[in-house]
Amino acid sequence: MSDKDAENAISAVVRVKVKAISDARTNANLGSAREGSGVVIDDKGHIVTIGYIVIEADSIEVTTQEGRTLPAVVVGYDHATGFGLLRATAPLKVKPLALGESETLQVSDPVMILSAGGRETASIAYVVARRPFAGSWEYLLDNAIFTSPPTLQWAGAALVNRSGKLVGVGSLLVRDAAERGSPLPGNMFVPVDILKPILSDLKRNGRRAGTPRPWIGLATESVQGRLFVTRVSEDGPADRAGIHVGDILLGIGPDVVRSHADLYKKMWAIGPAGAEVPLRVLQDVKIVNLKVRSIDRVKYFKQRPTY
Repeated sequence: MSDKDAENAISAVVRVKVKAISDARTNANLGSAREGSGVVIDDKGHIVTIGYIVIEADSIEVTTQEGRTLPAVVVGYDHATGFGLLRATAPLKVKPLALGESETLQVSDPVMILSAGGRETASIAYVVARRPFAGSWEYLLDNAIFTSPPTLQWAGAALVNRSGKLVGVGSLLVRDAAERGSPLPGNMFVPVDILKPILSDLKRNGRRAGTPRPWIGLATESVQGRLFVTRVSEDGPADRAGIHVGDILLGIGPDVVRSHADLYKKMWAIGPAGAEVPLRVLQDVKIVNLKVRSIDRVKYFKQRPTY
């Protein structure tokens, strides 16, 4: 990457500061004051970031590398990928960063990680894995990007390839970037290739086209092939069905589930949001069969976003 390409990429990254609505359901886990980075991707002022920063936002400010601070609004959010899309309410006067081809990234490729801190926080890293990622919060990526060494300014950070193009958006700090069970700290990035098919939908309608997946509102931890419930979203489908923290998910109907990915794939295969999910659960020493009426995840928000 040339020095000019690096400077252009740095200038396209903005700081994103969010104040969530006071009674947002996500405040318990994410807090009401949130901050991260975003990347300007077109001359209309659209900014891609990681969605958990901006979900249930009440007000948003973005600050350019030149120090200009402007209000922004949420244009769209996609739970399946994790992307959030913003738009500044006035011209940013920033050259956008072009989207690259994340599928071409291979293990050992050098990349640059850019956050809102500009040159001072810019860092060189290497792709250490391309593999599926299953989050505990009903989230699954088929081909996430893992890099190391880690940056501590990961939320919404830009992952830039040798051609100076955006190939990923920062999501997490992880301890096992290289592979499961291997202690190598790093970051997980959401590849931009899965943004491209839904970008026009997000700009136009605020969400991807098509029927949303079922969501039941629980988080689990996988231990020795068993899924332990670690969090139940208050007044969500799982909560209303009688699932509690400490329960163990054994299966969906007659099918055993042994991993996050296994659970999600079986649940999503049942049907769209609104489908009934038959969970087999170990509660204390008793196995119970519970019917959980799933919902569209967006409809769980305490207050409807502007999209």
